[in-house]
Amino acid sequence: MIVGVAKEIKDHETRVGLVPSGVTALREAGHRVLVETQAGTGSSIPDSEYVDAGAEILPSAGDVWSKTDLVIKVKEPQPSEYPHFRPGLILFTYLHLAPLPELTSKLVAAKVNSVG
Repeated sequence: MIVGVAKEIKDHETRVGLVPSGVTALREAGHRVLVETQAGTGSSIPDSEYVDAGAEILPSAGDVWSKTDLVIKVKEPQPSEYPHFRPGLILFTYLHLAPLPELTSKLVAAKVNSVG
């Protein structure tokens, strides 16, 4: 499986969905991991630590979303990320959908497999 980590874009969110030790574990299990450049900066994790753990660094969020089977995030997708939704995509993030009917509709319409 190809696993992706996109940089968080929600206001005031500086965490990252996967740290380098998680990359190591996924790589050891046979997965490929793609990380958006500077995804870990807000958590004081430079790209070089992801590379050392076996991840590939990609230049944009669009590259991560389009080239992966599973996207790992901390917070729910923001409206600017909705166009990246596609059938079969697996999204692993915190999802509190009750107050976000538009997000819920977009995930269902795009047939995204969401794990919250």
